[in-house]
This record gives sequence, structure tokens and C-alpha cells, in this order.
Amino acid sequence: MKTLWTIVKIAAGVLVVAALALSAYVSVTWDKVWDVPEPALRASTDPAAIARGEYLAFGPAHCVECHSDALIEFEDLGDGMPLPALKGGIPFALGPLGLLYTKNLTPDPETGIGRYSDGQVARMLRHGVRPDGVSSIPLLMPFSEMSDEDIVGILSFLRSRPPVKNAVPDNEWSTVGKVMKSFVSAAQPKTDNHPPALPPPSAPTVERGQYLARSVANCGGCHTEFNPMTGATIVPDFSGGGEMEPMKRKGADPTLWFRPPNITPRVGSALLKFPDRATFVARFRTGGRQFAGSPMPWEAFSRMTPDDLGAIYEYLKTVPAEGAPSIGEPTVRH
Repeated sequence: MKTLWTIVKIAAGVLVVAALALSAYVSVTWDKVWDVPEPALRASTDPAAIARGEYLAFGPAHCVECHSDALIEFEDLGDGMPLPALKGGIPFALGPLGLLYTKNLTPDPETGIGRYSDGQVARMLRHGVRPDGVSSIPLLMPFSEMSDEDIVGILSFLRSRPPVKNAVPDNEWSTVGKVMKSFVSAAQPKTDNHPPALPPPSAPTVERGQYLARSVANCGGCHTEFNPMTGATIVPDFSGGGEMEPMKRKGADPTLWFRPPNITPRVGSALLKFPDRATFVARFRTGGRQFAGSPMPWEAFSRMTPDDLGAIYEYLKTVPAEGAPSIGEPTVRH
């Protein structure tokens, strides 16, 4: 009995030492400064570059959905009305990982990107590295393969906007979140990317659709279920996402939760609800939001050109037809 008690004490001591070592390691690595070079990309005053950036930010890249009060403002935006400011401050709960706040993307010199160089902002977009060198979560900023020209467009547009002073709170990482940032590759900078200098031409082609779906619109970010602790996908690409709570929009029913549907060409998928490209494009351009709390950025995607929407349709028809059938109907959750 005495021997057993000795073994228990030794095991307990080992566990305590291991826990202390883990705590010490996490405390110095979760906010590690990464030596990732800044892309040599600079904002332009060229009206064409600014227009390209506006189209991306308020269209396929849907920056507006997270970096403004767009959850309320943007759905009411009519023709000729001013675009909402990308002033940030929107809280996003990441479950056990903590609470994140979107950043102020206006050129305010005190609270926005006016404090940072073009290279620092471009590095955040492309590599998920903040201006101070600490990693954000690249999984939430999936622009690592966005072309140089498109990143320059976004930079140019952001620099052209009026500054808005809006101090955003610091992110609130839990202990679990800090451990994740220390060990999980999905929370570390994306450095193995090979973005093109130019995007594929705007046309309803598979090549253009693949670029938009994977490098700009991030269709897979919602329509592919992944492990929130590791960032690893757990189902085939585009075959359906995990359950998502309703967005806080006017009129949203808090009991209706959403599971982004399968958008592969599998029988029973949401993609096959559309018999042809024209029907798909019309749904996005004029169909509107059917459920107020849906996480789908319908308002931003309605601003996309018919050619770009058509390109995404043509690409999705070519991906492997996998996964379970699902069309994205909300489920009641009390």
C-alpha cells in the first residue's frame, strides 16, 4: 500500500510539473512575434484600383459583413446611399477560444489603419500577421492566395475612405485559446502560399470561379465543416459546414440555427436547386435574404457581377460530388 501511495505522489508531482511547464510555455508563445516579411505592395490613387477595392470589400470579399455595423446598416443600403464605414468593433464569440473584435479599417491615425504602413496591412491580409508581428487567425482572414492586384485594390480603397475614430477593444483570448495559438498550425501565420500577381480575368470561367471561391469569397470557410480547435477540415471541401448560431440582424429569430449546406454537385445538395447558371445568378443578384439570421452574406454577394457569380457556379459544378445531402434549412434550437 505504501508503494502505491508513493507511485501516486510521484505521478501527481509529474503532472504538476508538466502543467507548470505547459503554462510557462504558453505564456511566452501564444503572442509570439513572427518574423514574416511585409509584401512589397503599396496603395494607389488610381481610380481603377480604388474601384476594384470597393468592389471586393463590399462584394465578393465581403469585408463589410464583419468590419462594420453592416448586420444592420448594409441590408438597408439603397442605391446612391453612402457605404457604411469599416470601423470595426464587432464582437465575434469563438466558443471556448475567447472573444474577438474586428478591427477599424478606416485610415484614422489613432484607432484605424492610419497608424500602419501599406506593407503591414498587406501582411495582415496575406499572412495573418498583425502590425505588431503577432499572429491573428489566418483561418478568419483567408486571403493568403489573393492576387497582388486585388490586395493593392483593397489597400487603395481603404486609404481613400474618410477616417473614423473608433477605439476597438483588445481580443479576449481564453486559456484554451492561448494554448490553441501556441500549438495549432491554423492559428499561426500562413507562409507557404503562392499568390498570383494578377487574378484570372472576370468571366464566367472555372478558373475565375475557383479563384473567387477559394481565395476571395471564402466559400469553403462556411460550407466546409472543420475542427474549431485545430482548423483541420473534417468533411470534403464544400460538402457542408458546422452548425452556426444566427447573426444578430434585425428580425432574426435567436432559436433558428444554421448549418451551411452542401454546395458540391452531389444529388440533394443546395447547388442542384439551380438548374442553370442564370438561375443561380438571379438568386444571388435579386433573391434577397430569406432568413434574417442567416450567416450567408447575401447583401454583399448581391453586388457581385453576373460574370463573377456565374464563374463560382461553373467552378462548383466541377468539384467532387461528396458529402451528405443538405440544402441549408435552419433548425430550431432552444
